[in-house]
Amino acid sequence: MILASVLDEISARLASARRVLFITGAGISADSGLPTYRGVGGLYDGEVTEEGLPIETVLSGAMFSVRPDITWKYLAQIERNCRGALPNAAHLAIAELEATLDHVLVFTQNVDGLHRKAGSKRLIEIHGNLHDLVCTSCDFAESVEDLSGRPLPPVCPACGGVLRPLVVLFGEALPESAIGRLVAELEQGMDMVFTIGTSGVFPYIAAPVVWAAEAGIPSVEINPLVTRLTPHVTYHLPIGAAEAMGAIRSRVAALRA
Repeated sequence: MILASVLDEISARLASARRVLFITGAGISADSGLPTYRGVGGLYDGEVTEEGLPIETVLSGAMFSVRPDITWKYLAQIERNCRGALPNAAHLAIAELEATLDHVLVFTQNVDGLHRKAGSKRLIEIHGNLHDLVCTSCDFAESVEDLSGRPLPPVCPACGGVLRPLVVLFGEALPESAIGRLVAELEQGMDMVFTIGTSGVFPYIAAPVVWAAEAGIPSVEINPLVTRLTPHVTYHLPIGAAEAMGAIRSRVAALRA
């Protein structure tokens, strides 16, 4: 009953909100069958790789520049984990809310592309997307469904150079344009902020939640675990993303009917 009443209160606030920010991490994709391991996009487990190097080293921009084959070996493992995964109730709920509320923004750490597949259009993929490929030697770029059947590293069909996914590797700077978009959105204000399936380890993920708390903006954390963000939010829902967002979506739909 306590959880139900909290869901009711959150849904009532959301139904009347005009501008809403959803911050998502690997946990939102757990119900799509993706592991919530650490690494690029939260999809790799293990402190040391077969090469005897930390995962942060093999998945770094520095390693890619000298041994793209090693970096691609682990990028391909991540991509295979994502392959065939479908958006779950949480992704779909957020996309539906974007279609019904005035302004919904998704700011995600994930590189799995599931928010795109669910239909979210106002989307900032701060770590990029594994399925957007660019050539390191020319201007060739393409978006692919998956990497099956391709050599590793993938070869540019235009010049024969090495392709790389548009993801932020360890040691690389975040895309300035994406950060600029987030800042511009926050400057226009938010009526509500959700954080789903992320522990908020990175400052740029935690900052909007802390900003909301300081500004008195209602905030919601959806995570079975207590995280460093929990003390800052208005509501903490200690359940899975699909269960929580499915319940919220149905309540908002009823309130707005």
